[in-house]
Amino acid sequence: QVRLVESGGGLVQAGGSLRLSCAASGRTFSTYAMGWFRQAPGKEREFVAAISWNSDRTYYADAVKGRFTISRDRAKNTMYLQMNTLKPEDTAVYYCAATPSIYLTLGDRYDSWGQGTQVTVSS
Repeated sequence: QVRLVESGGGLVQAGGSLRLSCAASGRTFSTYAMGWFRQAPGKEREFVAAISWNSDRTYYADAVKGRFTISRDRAKNTMYLQMNTLKPEDTAVYYCAATPSIYLTLGDRYDSWGQGTQVTVSS
């Protein structure tokens, strides 16, 4: 498994930007695909974005496509989520996760999760 720690959450006004980071430890990070998920109060966890182990494939939920960008730096063992043009409906706890699977949009295929970071977008 991979140990994951998120950072970068906070309070921002609608239309603003935030960058989330996910620091990973463990030998398998470089061979694992990574993803971001979020969970809003009273709602189920949902997929946000994912990136393959070598960054050749990225996936985005329709709700964030064109506004969020996922990336990773294997040398730094870190994954990022650049979030632009934030909306109040983006308010949630954001989790990073790692998976050896090829099914990157499915949360149940991820075997390592971070503790989450709160993102709050005010209107």
